[in-house]
Amino acid sequence: MEEKYKMEKATLAKLEALATEIRIDSIEAIRKVGAGHIGGSLSIADVLAVLYGKQMSYDPQNPEWEDRDRLVLSKGHAGPAWYSALAAVGFFDKGWLGTLNEGGTRLPSHPDRTKTPGVDATTGSLGQGTSVAAGIVTGLKMQKKDSYVYLIVGDGELNEGQCWEAFQYLAHFKLNNCIVIIDENKKQLDGTTEDILNPFDIAEKMRAFGFHTTKVKGDDLVAIDEAIDQCKAVTDQAVCIVLDTIKGQGVKFFEEMDANHSVKFDSEAVQTATDQALQKLKVKGRA
Repeated sequence: MEEKYKMEKATLAKLEALATEIRIDSIEAIRKVGAGHIGGSLSIADVLAVLYGKQMSYDPQNPEWEDRDRLVLSKGHAGPAWYSALAAVGFFDKGWLGTLNEGGTRLPSHPDRTKTPGVDATTGSLGQGTSVAAGIVTGLKMQKKDSYVYLIVGDGELNEGQCWEAFQYLAHFKLNNCIVIIDENKKQLDGTTEDILNPFDIAEKMRAFGFHTTKVKGDDLVAIDEAIDQCKAVTDQAVCIVLDTIKGQGVKFFEEMDANHSVKFDSEAVQTATDQALQKLKVKGRA
């Protein structure tokens, strides 16, 4: 019988605290600017916690360290969650989060590698980050470096044909040090992914494209960590993790909101519910 994957309690507690911190800071930053992509930011908070809290090699004091791992957030509209993770681990002062998407900010609504420490790829035009990641990982292979590239892609983003061209390239050249992470939160801008353009079984599609593919619950920190370890053990095949998530993950109010891709904080009801949600998260973070 296969031994169950285990994580030390202290490590799990650290990751849970980091995920909660990312959620709190993302919500507060987006609310301050008045509107933004809450749903898709919260759905990747857990995987970002695992990456920056355990799996990735990086140096906040030296963001350009040559041997660092890279993250490409192809679904660039989830930038607030990424910025929150970067601030939490020391890439820049948390005060920057209060300038999200303001004039002259170093934290634009979508990531820009020329503005933000820790950001290695400018993204936002959906699909393009997949090709950027493929190029980065090819360069690392040519330099004989063992660094990893973590590519986070949205399920709605998979409507873009460019994603599948990049996936076929990664699979053909067996670029196993690019770990593709698909956030399957089942919604996109105008509705559910099933209604807009049915993606069918994403994990099976990735397997058909030649990827070693694992599907896990996107809020299960231990399962995400195990899936990444499994990907790192694969040496002769491209690798992919499909995260079974929901938009607004981890905050009931935003999970249950119908139009939660982008949220406007323009009513007393939304402001009150957000205050209550933040209070619950802060209590959880202190636990």
